[in-house]
Amino acid sequence: QVQLVESGGGLVQPGGSLRLSCAGSGYAFSRYGMSWHRQVPGKGREMVAAITIDGRTTNYADSVKGRFTISRDNAKNTVYLQMNGLKPEDAAVYYCNLRFTTSEYWGQGTQVTVSS
Repeated sequence: QVQLVESGGGLVQPGGSLRLSCAGSGYAFSRYGMSWHRQVPGKGREMVAAITIDGRTTNYADSVKGRFTISRDNAKNTVYLQMNGLKPEDAAVYYCNLRFTTSEYWGQGTQVTVSS
């Protein structure tokens, strides 16, 4: 059974940093690309960052380029999102995503709040 479990969210002041983690299980983690998305109430989910299976290629939403870094540790079946220079508009529930050919999976999400 595929499971994605996010952690690392919390309350941070503007300009601060957080590192989110997503632990995957129930599938061959190292064989699939992964991505992070975020959602605020009343809006659809926005792709924030994506990473290939070997971690060599990454892709970011324009709004987070230069501030967020996605990485993965295939030995630990974990993908990370390092978030620096956080802004109030980064506040959202952050989800990791795994996409197969005919299905996709989401974690339960982790809340990020950016406020002074």
